[in-house]
Amino acid sequence: MASIVTAVNGCEVALSSADGGGYGARPATLFRRRGFLLSVMFAPSTAAVAAPQVNDSRTELLQRYLKKSKENRAKNEKERLDDYYKRNYKDYFEFLEGSIKAKKDKLSEAEKGILDWLQTNK
Repeated sequence: MASIVTAVNGCEVALSSADGGGYGARPATLFRRRGFLLSVMFAPSTAAVAAPQVNDSRTELLQRYLKKSKENRAKNEKERLDDYYKRNYKDYFEFLEGSIKAKKDKLSEAEKGILDWLQTNK
């Protein structure tokens, strides 16, 4: 007779192949199975009862962070774009600077803007 050992909530339950785990199972085995099924079925509902307290404090904290984020959105966006331009365009604008300064013709608005940008970001 082969037996199967199953761990249920830290308890070991031995089921023999003779009892089949069905109607002929021992009462202790059935009790453990019912206990396991009940613990699985009712565990989520007990967690849901305790959740509103935690969710209220988390919601309040999240609302404060969202409000602060909205207040600083324009400033953060400007800082992000300035950093992006410094990382990605500074080398290119410095490369163009030599040819712009050597130019004898009248400077275009874009070229003037490049020179102004380089002066403020050096």
